[in-house]
This record gives sequence, C-alpha cells and structure tokens, in this order.
Amino acid sequence: MPNCIVVVQFDLPKRSEEQAIKGGTSTAPTYRGLAGKGLIRKDYLNGENGTGGVYLWDSREAAEAWFTEARIADLTARFGVRPRLTWYDTHVTVDNMKEETRVNGKAIEVAA
Repeated sequence: MPNCIVVVQFDLPKRSEEQAIKGGTSTAPTYRGLAGKGLIRKDYLNGENGTGGVYLWDSREAAEAWFTEARIADLTARFGVRPRLTWYDTHVTVDNMKEETRVNGKAIEVAA
C-alpha cells in the first residue's frame, strides 16, 4: 500500500520566521500525537505563496480519517480562509536520513 502525501495550503501572506516558528511549535504536540494514527511526518510551510503543511501518512485511509470536513471547517475558522488540499500517492521514497529507498513503505535493495 502506498504512503500518502497531503499538501495543505492557505492563501495568506508570508509570516515572519518568528511567527512561523511560534505557530508550528504551538501545534506540534497535536501532530506528534498522531504517530499512532498513521502520520509519519509533518513539515510546516511558510512562503510567498502562503502557509500550510506537507503531511506524510502511512496510507490514504489514515489521511482521510484526519482531514474530515469538520477538520477543514476548523482550519478555515482558525486561519480565516479555506485551505486547498492536494493529495498524492507516493510509491517510491528516497530517505537519505535512513539511507534507504522504499517502495510502498518497505525498504528495498538498490543496485549501485
């Protein structure tokens, strides 16, 4: 089963580095708590094209269980704009931190 990446984008002005760090660290405990629900990683985004996050889930089902319409409504209320969600299945991952390549979440041997 492939992993799932969800890119969440809010059309908002770029925040200062201090604002971005404060926003990310204030909600990080919520996302750390989702490890048992399939969230592998979340990266917070801050740029000229807005703010948001990139979420790596162990499956599309886990991602869909998190990103319900109620969650989208909560995010819309919190940020003042409705987020755009873009969904991707990811079949192949190169993970340089773990020094491995994975296919559908499982490490494989790669010929040099």
